[in-house]
Amino acid sequence: MPDSPAPAPAIVWFRSDLRLADNPALSAAVDSGRPVVPLFVLDDETPGAWTPGGAQRWWLHHALAALAADLDALGAPLVLRAGEAGEAVAQVVRETGAAAVFWNRLYEPWANERDAAIKTELKRRGVAVESFNARLLFEPWTPKTGSGQPYKVFTPFWKELRKLAPPPAPLSAPNAIPPGPAVASDRLADWVLLPGAPGAREPDWADGLRAHWTPGERGAHDRLAAFLDGWLPYYDDTRNRPDKPGTSRMSAHLHFGEIGPRQVWAAVQHRMDDRSGGQDSALAYLQEIGWREFSYHLLYWWPSLPEETWKDNFKQFPWADDPAGLRAWQRGMTGYPVVDAGMRELYATGWMHNRVRMIVGSFLVKDLLVHWREGERWFWDTLVDADLAANSASWQWVAGCGADAAPYFRIFNPVTQGQKFDPEGAYVRRWVPEIARLPDKYLHAPWTAPDRVLADARVRLGDSYPEPIVDHKAARKRALDAFEQIKQG
Repeated sequence: MPDSPAPAPAIVWFRSDLRLADNPALSAAVDSGRPVVPLFVLDDETPGAWTPGGAQRWWLHHALAALAADLDALGAPLVLRAGEAGEAVAQVVRETGAAAVFWNRLYEPWANERDAAIKTELKRRGVAVESFNARLLFEPWTPKTGSGQPYKVFTPFWKELRKLAPPPAPLSAPNAIPPGPAVASDRLADWVLLPGAPGAREPDWADGLRAHWTPGERGAHDRLAAFLDGWLPYYDDTRNRPDKPGTSRMSAHLHFGEIGPRQVWAAVQHRMDDRSGGQDSALAYLQEIGWREFSYHLLYWWPSLPEETWKDNFKQFPWADDPAGLRAWQRGMTGYPVVDAGMRELYATGWMHNRVRMIVGSFLVKDLLVHWREGERWFWDTLVDADLAANSASWQWVAGCGADAAPYFRIFNPVTQGQKFDPEGAYVRRWVPEIARLPDKYLHAPWTAPDRVLADARVRLGDSYPEPIVDHKAARKRALDAFEQIKQG
């Protein structure tokens, strides 16, 4: 008897799910029995898209290289295409004769609209389409209040999320992937995602990124294991200390989907179950995963969150036009050491400790009265973990205008915050070395040091290190007066 013809292939469209394990779309494609064509599309053309910033593009290059190597090892090479996603996917469908396309869902508003249109068009052409949840513990529409409404406050959302837990168990990676027909692929190097690459405009600023990160699925699991074995038991005590490596630094791996939140949840829960993780610390860490879920919940129900102030009364807030202040903040030259340390860490490594993110955010929007969207944009370009849901929700939280926002009168004092969370000054001394010789007493407020102390530390205020660009006490009063204006309408 003649051999039966091979079934038409299936395309797995990778997006923010650059992994093999716990990848429902990939598992479904393999289980379908069809040959599989793995595809990634670099889509910088869809209208309204928040395309990756510079730091994210560096990470994406290495994440795709790692994914391609893992797929090659299983016999299914990764196909790369650049362009508008609907056209790129349709083209690969035509070239391969694919009968099905599988992907894992995105939740950004522009992606929702784009993907719905792509699904409709593919189905019109007779191509089966299936999508899955690989990015969250639960779909963002699953947690609801008793009256069926979306949550606006984190604490009841978190309680509901814990009632829903545990999330579905993570899926195993496939042992093999039946390859689909060979089709043309872009060269990753030709996308010029790396600074300093031939054709790139920027100088190569990525030394700090290379020194601190290992993108890819293996790097994600190695980092999680190191955190679980080392700092998880102490997380509740150390998570606010930027001078200690007490956080997981998993956010970029989660954003690019090199590991899924269900995998992280299961690993932490396992440590809780065998009593080896420190119960309070493990729960505090899971709560951070819960905040990530809450951010996506907000973005899904309020898709204008990245662009529009969530609270209506804040739409009349008298933001200041202060390009000089914004520039000083971006460069880490505000004269407030903990703020400057955070901004320099960000630019050097593509990451910033969460406590310091709150400090620098408060300084920008409350001390300088610069619109939170300016901070959101800067973080989008410089953070390796820039995530539309978390970035927009967190900036609005800091500004006091978002869901579950910090009270408007909570204006972080950058001096006392530095003294409390960097008490020995290790963090500031690392990132602001020009004042490293100052005694602890004056490190977080160099302008209070006597002239002799400054001279001994080789600090020349206004020369080797800037004077404060704003007086915090006066800035705090200005901010409170502005908040009072909108409070009274």
